[in-house]
Formats: sequence, structure tokens, C-alpha cells
Amino acid sequence: MLHSRYYEELAKYEKLAARKNIRSDFYNGIYDRYEYPVLTREHIPLTWKYDLNPETNPFFMERLGVNAVMNSGAILLNGKYCLVARIEGNDRKSFFGVAESDNGVDGFRFREYPILLPDTCPGETNVYDMRLTQHEDGYIYGVFCSESRDTSVSDLSAAVAAAGIVRTKDLINWERLPNLKTLHSPQQRNVVLHPEFVDGRYAFYTRPMDDFIETGSGGGIGFGLCDDITHAVIDEEKMTSIRRYHTITEAKNGAGAVPIKTEKGWIHIAHGVRNTAAGLRYVIYAFATDLKDPSKVIAEPSGMLIGPREGERVGDVSNVVFTNGAIAADDGTVYIYYASSDTRMHVAVTTVEKLIDYVFHTPKDPLRSVECVAQRCDLIRENLKFLQNQQ
Repeated sequence: MLHSRYYEELAKYEKLAARKNIRSDFYNGIYDRYEYPVLTREHIPLTWKYDLNPETNPFFMERLGVNAVMNSGAILLNGKYCLVARIEGNDRKSFFGVAESDNGVDGFRFREYPILLPDTCPGETNVYDMRLTQHEDGYIYGVFCSESRDTSVSDLSAAVAAAGIVRTKDLINWERLPNLKTLHSPQQRNVVLHPEFVDGRYAFYTRPMDDFIETGSGGGIGFGLCDDITHAVIDEEKMTSIRRYHTITEAKNGAGAVPIKTEKGWIHIAHGVRNTAAGLRYVIYAFATDLKDPSKVIAEPSGMLIGPREGERVGDVSNVVFTNGAIAADDGTVYIYYASSDTRMHVAVTTVEKLIDYVFHTPKDPLRSVECVAQRCDLIRENLKFLQNQQ
């Protein structure tokens, strides 16, 4: 017989999974926020955490606890909104699980089992932050961070980051491919596969890094091509969205969601990082690249698109929002899935039309305070003139 506490916990889980999400009263005209996170550690099925047999678990203890659910890749597959979430156990190890919803804003439930990746990298200790690309070659590719210990130093916190690659057609059966190699970058994280061939080759957005934490000489988001994704090697990385002093990308930046193709260009939803007295602050920003040359930035609105607000600012790594997944549905609705403070998953909902307007008509950052004030004064002046003409 099951422990009595099982039924109490199951009732709490079912109530959470069935809860309807509601739009918040937040307004900026660009996107809608929702009141509740779409995934949390409480969304993890009981069978993933507890031994349900009273003989081996008489006190109904968590045997394999979960600390956080965050940083989800996203894809629309067979009519379901699918998130491949990063799930962090109490042991600090991360792994992936597929959660599905009928409408993209609530009702997410994890499949029966998490993803057990093929174990082809003996030194790999941790995996996380998978980006999902529905590629024109017919496969769904998952590109994620493959982390191993840096054995060249004695520091137990030193690590080496590489871009792991898997592919699937159903999010069930996964084929592991060799990790991406970039000949001029010692480490790689936040790598995204472009959804179309570029000049007949596979295209990646990279983040060149000198070591695990610091970008060092890495200047921003890179772009590189390779001939064979089953042995992906990039010998040259161009810079696309670059880091700039005293901006939201000053410390580092990285590609986020797979770029969204629009009539005016590829829209990218990325993350930028700056340093503060309270530590690193992560926000989400957007830019656009050329349809024919996806390495060429053609629009770069000023500032952040999404920043952490209120309860989103609190968590394991506070003052952070991060995205590695968005879904552009056939009706033009765009679902931006983002994690707050490395703890939980949220959704912001907009449209392709609004994103185009935002990216292409929001002014660029003039990079100096005096010019930023002049820019704002110009806006005020035009608004006052318009209001006067309306009277």
C-alpha cells in the first residue's frame, strides 16, 4: 500500500499542473507577462523524486530531490508546445526533461522519463541549456553545454565548456554527435544552430570564451560555418552582436533562442550581462540580422527587452533572466520562454509583427549619457507637439 503522504503530494501536484495561467497587468506594448511560472521544481513528477515503496522508504522521503527547473529549449511539435528543460538535482547535476502543453502558457507536464543522453563523452560531468533547432535538413538538433573538469589545474571549480550536439525527430530517440570544435576559441557556451543552410553549410552562432566564466578576448556573439554537422568544425568566427562598454552586454553576451525568420530579417533573442555591486545581472535583448547574410546585424534596439522583476529577481542566482527557447506559432504568436534567477521558467507572449516593430523602430543606444538624454528629449518634444495638435 502506498504511503498516505503520497496522495497529499499527488493532489498538490495535480492542482499545480491544472492551474490556469493569467496575463499580468504589466504593460509595455511589446509583450505580455503571465502571473505564474510555467515550470518549477514542483512540476517534477513524484516518481522522479520519491521511492514509492513503503518497505524501502517508510518515511516517504525524497531520495533524488530537484532544486530547480530552468533554461528550456522550445519547439512546437505535433501540435504540442514542448520545452526541453534544464533540471538541476539536489546533487547539482543538471539533466534534460521534456514538458508539453496544449497552449504554451499553462498545463505543462513532463513526460514519463527524463532524457538519457548517449554517454559518449567519458569526461563530461554536466550538461545544460539546450537550444532546439528544427533544421531544414529534417532533423531537430539540440545544442547544449557539455561541461568537464579542467584537469590542467588543481582548482576543483575549474571547468571546460564545449558545445554538445544531439539530433532527433521525435524528442524521444536521440543521436549524440561529436562536440562542436572551434579552432580559434578554447571554450564555447550558448551555441545556437541556425535553422537553414547558409551557402550550403551548417551555420552556428557561437560565444568565443577564453575560460569557463570569463569571455576574455571574446568580443560577443560569433557566427561560423561548417560542412559536416556529424563532425562539426568551425575554422573562422565572425562577430555579430558585440559587447560594448557601459551597456547591458558589457561583461558578456550570448545567443539565446533560435532566430525567428521574418520578412525584414532574422530576429534574435539573446542575453546580455553586466557587472554590478551585487554581482552579474543578466537580461534579455533583441537584434536582427540580414536574411541573406545572417552574420550581418541590421537592427539593434537600445537596451533590454526583458529584465527580472519583483519575485523573478530572487532565486539560486539572483537578478537574472535567461532564455534559450522561443516558439513562433503559425498564427504569428511568439512565446518567449525565460528562466528567472536560475530557479523557474516563465513565458512572455508577443507576435512577430510586434517584434518587427520593436526591433526595427526602437532607437539605437547612442552610448553616451548626454546623447541618451538628447534622444529622450527629442521623443518628449515630438510627443508634446503631437498632443498639442490633438487639442
